[in-house]
Amino acid sequence: MTEPIAGDTAGDAAHDRTSHALLRLLEAEPGPRVTIGSLFRNMGERTHFVLLILFALPNTLPGIPGTSAVMGVPLLYLTLQMALGRDPWLPGFITNRSLARDTLVSLLDRAIPWIRKGEAYLHRRLTHLTGPGAERLIGLLSVLLALSIMLPIPFGNMLPALAIIIFALGLMEDDGAWVLGGLVTAILALGVVVFVLWAMIKSAIFVLLGAFGWG
Repeated sequence: MTEPIAGDTAGDAAHDRTSHALLRLLEAEPGPRVTIGSLFRNMGERTHFVLLILFALPNTLPGIPGTSAVMGVPLLYLTLQMALGRDPWLPGFITNRSLARDTLVSLLDRAIPWIRKGEAYLHRRLTHLTGPGAERLIGLLSVLLALSIMLPIPFGNMLPALAIIIFALGLMEDDGAWVLGGLVTAILALGVVVFVLWAMIKSAIFVLLGAFGWG
């Protein structure tokens, strides 16, 4: 498997875009496996948002096995810390876990072209929606999204993960328009999750009532 989209991984020092930061992840460790701790240490500036994007990405790209289980818990930790206004931190039982390098390469191969397309539309605007207070509110909403991702709902993790990615990109680039886009996506995602959960609960109640002859 080849390395993803080579290019200016270190050349844009004046403005380190998300795609550049993600490409640098492959420099973390040369071996066949990459620990989450090494990814954390080699992220560069705006670590919190890049980590959110990295851990949310596998849930938007079907067909990459195993990554959601590894990355779901860190996503919950990071969104909670953003809601509390704290710097990103991950405990040892998470940082010591590792991903196959081929899996990381496959993930970035598929994700970075889409991220680069999105970056073309990211601009500094509506910055009152990207300040510290707004960031904490977005973090609180993202905690709910992270919990939704961890629920056993078929394809129910894609929209919440996408909302987190849009939020993170908007906050990184001080783009309030993207934050609004993330808010719309988050409302839609949580609405779908609530609807599916309610349908599952109703079905379970119906089955129980039928089993006891109360239906």
